[in-house]
Amino acid sequence: MHKSLAGIWKVRRGKTALKHSYHTMSSKSKLSPKLPWRVRLFVSVMSFGADMCRRSNFTVNRTLMNLFDLKSTASNNPIHGVKSSDIVVDSSCDLWFRLYTPTAAHAPGSPTLPVVIFFHGGGFAFMAPNSKPYDDFCRRLAGELAAIVISVNYRLSPEHRCPTQYEDGLKVMKFIDDVNQWSEGLNVNLKECFIAGDSAGGNIAHHVAVKANEHRFRNLRLIGIISIQPFFGGEERTEAEIQMEVAPFISRERTEWMWKAFLPEGSDRDHPAANVFGPNGEEISSVEYPATIVFVGGLDPLKEWQKRYYEGLKKSGKEAYLVEYPNAIHTFYAYPELPCRSHLCSSKRPHILSKSEQLSSQIIN
Repeated sequence: MHKSLAGIWKVRRGKTALKHSYHTMSSKSKLSPKLPWRVRLFVSVMSFGADMCRRSNFTVNRTLMNLFDLKSTASNNPIHGVKSSDIVVDSSCDLWFRLYTPTAAHAPGSPTLPVVIFFHGGGFAFMAPNSKPYDDFCRRLAGELAAIVISVNYRLSPEHRCPTQYEDGLKVMKFIDDVNQWSEGLNVNLKECFIAGDSAGGNIAHHVAVKANEHRFRNLRLIGIISIQPFFGGEERTEAEIQMEVAPFISRERTEWMWKAFLPEGSDRDHPAANVFGPNGEEISSVEYPATIVFVGGLDPLKEWQKRYYEGLKKSGKEAYLVEYPNAIHTFYAYPELPCRSHLCSSKRPHILSKSEQLSSQIIN
């Protein structure tokens, strides 16, 4: 495996679940975080924008949302050592991805780079690969990990409900599997392919990994999932959801709206798309599923669902690791001002293990 991803899959013996500084959260941790004013302002503006654009009939005012969702164009000129370009997968359904390539990916004779297929967050209903926060994040991810990052523009709810997003993800994987369609001149290694996603994108990453079993890939080999504060839920209200009912971005009212706008009409939050290991969840013990690392924020109302996801993977016999940042809010990785963001991307990036060594590891030293 390419050594640049060591920060994601390196585990030091004796630190199997980061039980010390990252894995646990003190019961005295504050439920209302102190945030830098820039972060607080951005969160407030985007929350206000999302609330203004969400209608009570579970539709979205896209025109209004575009005023809040600033976009970045792709750049063939390297920015922080990374180029970007947009590649169309299926124009009939506006399915495309933004490709981020470190300059090393273009250098003749350079080592091949792993691929990270990334699904953005936004409650299934908002944002896109060219949304500025995600353009910045994926560019930094490509540079820090020395990996080729593919950020997917899947179709949004409520115009396109579940399982459209999962189907789009699988279609992109099939497209990528044919390297001649998109990777000319790139030093790419499809045998080292990861799926990553944050929030709703973490949910999509899980379901796309399961759906990948429906197809036999010729070149692509999925070896890991990077799940950053994945958006899961259920009819039950967890203690964290009750205590942090009005947390930044993720209020109870907003998440209820997002689930109703995303799930098939008539479904509740125990639908397997939301509650993957709940009463209606699908059995995945016999499904080929790659090693997974789950990132949790201690000040994220969804944290208990994220931990249940991790626990469900372990009970299903899957290799899984859990990392918790005690003082991190939902979407902490989008803000350079927050110290835990730098840990997520760089993570010391030392050594890397090959899949043949079972990827017995995870991020953070």
